[in-house]
Amino acid sequence: MPTTTVSAAPKPGDGVLRVGTLFPTSGAASYLGPALAAGAALAVADRNAAGGIGGAPVELVARDSGDATTTTLEDSFADLVEQGVDVVIGPASSLLAARLIPLAVAAGIPVISPAATFPALTAADDDGYVFRTIAAYGHQGLALGQVLSEKGPAKVALLYIDDEFGQALAPTLSEGLASHGSSLVLLQAIPPGTTDLSITIDRLKEAAPDAVVLGSTYASVDATKALITAVIGAGYGGAKLWLTTQNTGDYSQALPNGTLAGVNGIIEGYPADSGFLARLKTVDSALAAAHYAPESYDAVILAGLAAEQSGDDGAAIAGSLTGVSVGGLKCGSPVECLGPIRAGKDVDYDGVSGPLNFTPDGDVSPAYYGLYTYDGENRFVFGRGVLAG
Repeated sequence: MPTTTVSAAPKPGDGVLRVGTLFPTSGAASYLGPALAAGAALAVADRNAAGGIGGAPVELVARDSGDATTTTLEDSFADLVEQGVDVVIGPASSLLAARLIPLAVAAGIPVISPAATFPALTAADDDGYVFRTIAAYGHQGLALGQVLSEKGPAKVALLYIDDEFGQALAPTLSEGLASHGSSLVLLQAIPPGTTDLSITIDRLKEAAPDAVVLGSTYASVDATKALITAVIGAGYGGAKLWLTTQNTGDYSQALPNGTLAGVNGIIEGYPADSGFLARLKTVDSALAAAHYAPESYDAVILAGLAAEQSGDDGAAIAGSLTGVSVGGLKCGSPVECLGPIRAGKDVDYDGVSGPLNFTPDGDVSPAYYGLYTYDGENRFVFGRGVLAG
């Protein structure tokens, strides 16, 4: 593939890349904040160790995103604008990401979320300023289609709550299965609030699938528990049952011990390995978990590569993020990517969280997923990772 030559004309911006972060240090999701912050801080440290951007150190400006019950997000973003940031990494919440879109567009500041997965963000009117380094919810259908077909063609049933999540999952699961010789033998939408699942279970038994996928959210835990219990009661428990990325959670207090033994789950992202976790602890020695830290790290690295290539102005970064993620010379670290960019060549960064090829909508595909199995206490345990899409 031919490389592209970057213009030698002066690049837009003031010569200093300022990275703002909007991670939760307060509110219901504050437990996610430390790992996200550590990922961003490590990326800035690595970038600066490689010479910064254009020879100038990258600056990191961290602010609290809060949660959806407050206006902390808006207040913090206004402060980041005042501080002159060129790109924002975050927020972790999809609801907050949706609230941030019009503010980011108006300010001309690109946003890269490491954790927002809601389907609606794909089609949001963001003028090309919003990206995410985590897969969109519906994309998991491609991964499930691949995994469920590993032992040969399979007949699969999808039972889903009829909301934006289920509606996004159904077409990709059908596509993923078909591309691997399997089939979706039952596609059953369940209206929100349904309490009588007898018709759903009758249709499930009639379809006689090899595996059942449940599309619901952990937030609606009562509906999810009822659906799980009904499906297992129909004989589709253990390895035949798959939970999805919004309902793979800890049910140790919600269901009797052993209910989910052998049941499968899938979650976006690949768990950080021991080497990356050790590096994260160089910036936060107390870090206990690393969920979304790889995606946060890669978001900062991609922003830095875009700034190195096209300038540290927000519009320039937004316009170059896709280019540095796909289609150029493969590279996997700031040091490895820096030489080709400074030589006027295009690069294709593959990061610690996966290939990170941005689509025109700012999503990533292919994407990594963790595959989990539930133990006898209804807790999910990591088994392996899979790249799909």
